[in-house]
Formats: sequence, structure tokens, C-alpha cells
Amino acid sequence: MFGRKGNYPYAVARVRGKKRMLLKGEDYSKMMVMELPEISRFLGETNYQKEMAELGGRFEGVDLIEHATYRNMARNFRSVLDFTNGELHDMLAAYLTRWDHWNVKVILRGKSFGADMESIREDLVPAGNLSEEYLNSLCSMEMGDELFAELSRKLNAPLPPSAVEAYKQFGKLTSIEDYLDKLYYERLLDAIGTNTKPKRLFRAFIQREIDIINLETILMLKEEKAPPEVILNYFIEGGLQIDRKMATNLANAEDRKALAAELVKLDFYEEIKEALESEEKPLRNVMDALRLYQIRKTETLSYLYPLSVIPVFDYMFHKKLEVDNIRIIARGKVSGLDTDTLKRLLVI
Repeated sequence: MFGRKGNYPYAVARVRGKKRMLLKGEDYSKMMVMELPEISRFLGETNYQKEMAELGGRFEGVDLIEHATYRNMARNFRSVLDFTNGELHDMLAAYLTRWDHWNVKVILRGKSFGADMESIREDLVPAGNLSEEYLNSLCSMEMGDELFAELSRKLNAPLPPSAVEAYKQFGKLTSIEDYLDKLYYERLLDAIGTNTKPKRLFRAFIQREIDIINLETILMLKEEKAPPEVILNYFIEGGLQIDRKMATNLANAEDRKALAAELVKLDFYEEIKEALESEEKPLRNVMDALRLYQIRKTETLSYLYPLSVIPVFDYMFHKKLEVDNIRIIARGKVSGLDTDTLKRLLVI
């Protein structure tokens, strides 16, 4: 794996062209004052035209928008993978297996809550190695040992018996989901070498992402008053700055002041300092700040290293962000949220 040089100049030129086609801030402003049918018509005149037309006869309203946006994103990611080659293609293929794990978790959650097959499929993004047909076959299976055995076979990694037993006894998927997250990052880091600059950039990118996920998890569980030993169960190894020692200190921090004393060691502390000190919805503020930091950092690195894998990831981040924002607006309209509230929920 990662043994051949990739077509970086061509791929970067293509994704930068795709990025220029993404929705702008003024597009979101327009959508926030539209009714749902108007939003559907607007999206039908953008890069979502094909998916809106394909699905318009089967769905309407928010269901149409959600199906169309995820289908469009999956196609875009697959198209990027298809026009890359060499080590660049291999790195992207390994990275996109995250959507396999995402889809498995969506299916398990949906089935555990008794959702119908169509509702589960709404949130699937077949952008990884698992085909849409295979994912549909999983959706048609009953929740239980047969499904768990099939997933263990397909992922070439048996689900931990303790995690399966936790679901059977308490109906909780947390341990299975945690296992899938750790499995993804463990395999991804194992697959990445350090003998070329692109590989080192890719590895640092993934390690930075692990740091952010670990910090988000720690902050969320501390907000829920979880004990330190429970928090540390969800720690993902391999981050760039947050090792197990720092994670332990964060998990044991008694108050926000002690938490900040640990976080100040991070090179992105200034990016989250204001949100961390905010008294109004502190957790959401910090999560948003972390997300913005990750996006801005990737965007900066994409210009510092223009002929690398980073510009490709930069496009993927912004595409995912666009889809999230569209879905937030659509769901907000259904829920009757006002424009000011919607603005606060978007990340632009």
C-alpha cells in the first residue's frame, strides 16, 4: 500500500474546481428565508440538480433534501477517488473507509430503535468500500447474531463479545460504536508510512483529527458527569498532542480552571479559549470552535502544501460542511426555528 506516486497536480486542480462550485454564504442566507419547497427548487438549480431530479418522484420536503444531499456527497467523494491514482488514491481509499464505519453505525442505530429500512437508508453515505447494494442487504437483516456475524466477517474483525453482550443485555450500542471508531483509526495509522512527505502530511492530518475527537469526547462526557475511568475507555490512541497521560489529566480535572490548565498546552488552545470560557452553552461553543479550527487548519495547509493530499481533504471537509448546513436549514424549517437560531447553528 502507498507504494506509487500519485497524480497530485491533476487531482488538486480538479478538487479546487469542485470547491469553487460549493455554496457561498449568501446562498445560505437566501435559503434561511425560504420555505421548504423553495429550498428544494433552489437546490434543483445547483450541483444537487441530478439527485433532486432522481429522487423527486419518491420523496418530498425534508426527506428529499436529506436523501439528495447525502447521495450527492457520496458520488462526489467517489468521483474524487476515481480520478486519483498511485499513493494518493490509496490514501484516499483508506481515509474513505470511515464512511463504511459510519454506515454500519447508522444501520445498527436504526435497527436498535426499530426504524424502517427506508428511514435507515436516508442517512447512508456509500462513499467507502461497502457498496450501496451491500449496505441495503445489511438493512434487510434482522438485528441480532446473524447481523453481528456478517459485520465481523466483512470488516475482518470480530466484534468484541463484551460489546455484543452489552447490547443484548442493555440495548446499548456504545461499546460497539467505540470499537468501530478505534478500529478505523488503528488500521488507518498502521497503513500509513512516513518515508515520503505526502505520507507524513497525511499521518499528521489524521493524528490531529484524533486529538480533536478525543477532546470532544472528553468534554462531552465530563459535561455528563461521567467518571474518569469511563471517559478513558473511549480514548483513541495515536493523536498528535493528546496522549493518554494528558487525557487522564483532562478526565480528572475538577473544574474548568484545571481543564484549561491542561488545554493550554495544545497548539490550538487559542482557537478554543474564548468558547471554553463562554458561559452560554459552553459545550456547543467549544465543539463549533474545534470544527472551525480543523477546517481552517486544513485550508491553510492546503495552500502551504498545494501538491499534496491536503487540498483534497480540504475539499471533502467543505463538501461535508455544505451538506450539514443544508440539512440543518431543512430540519430547522420543519421544526419552526427562526432565522437567528439557524444562523447560530450553521458553520460557515
